[in-house]
Amino acid sequence: MQALKDAVLFKGSNEFMKQELIGILVFKLRIMGVKEAKKLIDDAIEKGVIEVIEDKFVINTEKLEEEEEKIDVFNEMLSYIAKELGWNEFEILEELKEFSKRYGDLDKRIVLYLYGLDKGLNMFKFRDKLDLG
Repeated sequence: MQALKDAVLFKGSNEFMKQELIGILVFKLRIMGVKEAKKLIDDAIEKGVIEVIEDKFVINTEKLEEEEEKIDVFNEMLSYIAKELGWNEFEILEELKEFSKRYGDLDKRIVLYLYGLDKGLNMFKFRDKLDLG
């Protein structure tokens, strides 16, 4: 999602035509390839970060910030769990794929939180960040 933020800063506006946004991400900023840019855009539309209004892509900067916060919490928990277990983050992500099958479509941050609890770790410091109550 940082790439979308960079595109907004580059253009100075949050409104783009589809090809313009892909061009900025791929050619101007050189952040990613065309396939990656299209996937990022599709994901952002699905999450409500990009709204399609009359063939224009409008990036909702508030939702963009919310999504970045979610990613930051996930990465923070991932680093914490890896450090506490003495594993690398890739190993945790691989185990998380299998672990998440128990929970279906539950938010990946919540699944990671539950994974940490399952491993006997103190995950209390992440409760407020996840709004678990």
